[in-house]
Amino acid sequence: MSKLRVHSFSVSLDGYGAGPGQDLHHPLGVGGTELMDWLFATQWWRRMHGEAGGETGIDNRVAEQGFAGIGAWIIGRNMFGPVRGPWPDDSWKGWWGEEPPYRTPVFVLTHHRRAPLPMAGGTEFHFVTAGIHAALEQAREAAAGQDIRLGGGVATVRQYLRAGLVDELHRALRPVTLGAGEHLLQGIDLPALGYECSDYLMGERATHVFLRKRA
Repeated sequence: MSKLRVHSFSVSLDGYGAGPGQDLHHPLGVGGTELMDWLFATQWWRRMHGEAGGETGIDNRVAEQGFAGIGAWIIGRNMFGPVRGPWPDDSWKGWWGEEPPYRTPVFVLTHHRRAPLPMAGGTEFHFVTAGIHAALEQAREAAAGQDIRLGGGVATVRQYLRAGLVDELHRALRPVTLGAGEHLLQGIDLPALGYECSDYLMGERATHVFLRKRA
């Protein structure tokens, strides 16, 4: 069966996966972009955005691995965009322009119905109103045997972790502190849920910690 995997999920030293005050101008909250600096420096990130150069070390290799064997994504509504409540129209199509990087079906958790949204490059957003289990079931079918990547944000990853549905969790630990925001693991008993550390790597700009759910 395909796995549900969390990859390249950046967290601060004090455990936050996003800063406070998320809005259109601060999609990761105030100070949250510092969590992603390790990724922005990689060759993989630059190549994905049509740019040359970039670092090719451990951070780059780990970032590339997060896209290998992925047949579908699941993301929360906050990760799709800043619009809240019922969709006023179909004008908001995500943060990524006309050609998002996913290139697979993407299932967006929401409380409000919206028609599927096909984009250039193979990405198609599907809006799921029936909860996390329904989204996972639909993603498994769409992935056709490949794995599913759980993209976030923090609240979405926490829901799937609490339900014991995440098979693998990769955290990129950044040497910054935020002091406030959305805490990834607060109140979650990982050992009781069956998670253990399977590996860790020191990258150029982040420490990569991999958790796996015991069979």
